[in-house]
Amino acid sequence: MALPNPTPPRPASEKPLEGWRQRWHSVIFEADTRAGRLFDQALIVVILLSIAVVMADSVEAINRRHGEAFKVAEWLFTLLFTFEYIARLLAVRNPWRYATSFFGIIDLLAVLPTYLALFVPELHLLIDVRVLRLLRVFRIFKLTEYVAEYQSLGSALAASRRKIMVFLSAVLMVVLVMGTVMYVVEGREHGFTSIPTSVYWAISTVTTVGFGDIAPKTDLGRLIASFMMLLGWGTLAVPTGIVTSEMAAQRRMSRAAAPTPPATRACRDCLREGHAPYANFCFNCAARLPPCARQGNAPDAPAEAVAGRQA
Repeated sequence: MALPNPTPPRPASEKPLEGWRQRWHSVIFEADTRAGRLFDQALIVVILLSIAVVMADSVEAINRRHGEAFKVAEWLFTLLFTFEYIARLLAVRNPWRYATSFFGIIDLLAVLPTYLALFVPELHLLIDVRVLRLLRVFRIFKLTEYVAEYQSLGSALAASRRKIMVFLSAVLMVVLVMGTVMYVVEGREHGFTSIPTSVYWAISTVTTVGFGDIAPKTDLGRLIASFMMLLGWGTLAVPTGIVTSEMAAQRRMSRAAAPTPPATRACRDCLREGHAPYANFCFNCAARLPPCARQGNAPDAPAEAVAGRQA
């Protein structure tokens, strides 16, 4: 008896992208090909140049000499980003899904301020939001090891959140008590006008910030302040040790697992990235993935993955 087909054929309206849209998708959204890497690297250069123009334009002396040139350059950058945004919408199967995604919103915000500044000139300074688009550098230069370290740090913070919350609760009780004591010892005549103001001083002292707007004047108050300053050094060390120990545990676990570095292929249905080089289907929506350009150099797929593909 024939086994049922695990992946039924898609309706005609959901066929994978073909022709020029498929080529554009591989260049614009992926960095596993030479064209995709060159596109993204050129995009980063343009973003940095546009930010430099906005920053230079905000300097009055430079603006008086080159203001008109900066305006022309800014409109050229805006037109380039506008064409790129439209190309991204055309290269995906579901433009609305891309437009409402994180990078889709950032790409839209990169072009809106220049057009809105025609009506509200103050919005022109919001063009610096383009710097957020540099987050793509993790995908372009294949810094997968940095992404892994970021995930390790996030896991360590999540694993130690209860210890950190207990520690912060203890620090909060200390600053509440010491702030109240300083309110009694120093009094209103020395700037400690209320318990919240005294607690503010205690927080700035324990965290070793020390703005200097409020300072104890009595000998007893200075003694208490000295104790809190020394306590601040220990306050900084405790959460660092907690997170560091969790990161060491996460690193031992990651070395034991030794995962395969993900490729930058993007699913054409849901735009998710981070698929393994040997993967054929998206781990988020199960849509078929485009071929991986570096699949030939990828490590061997796990046995269970191979068995799943053969099934």
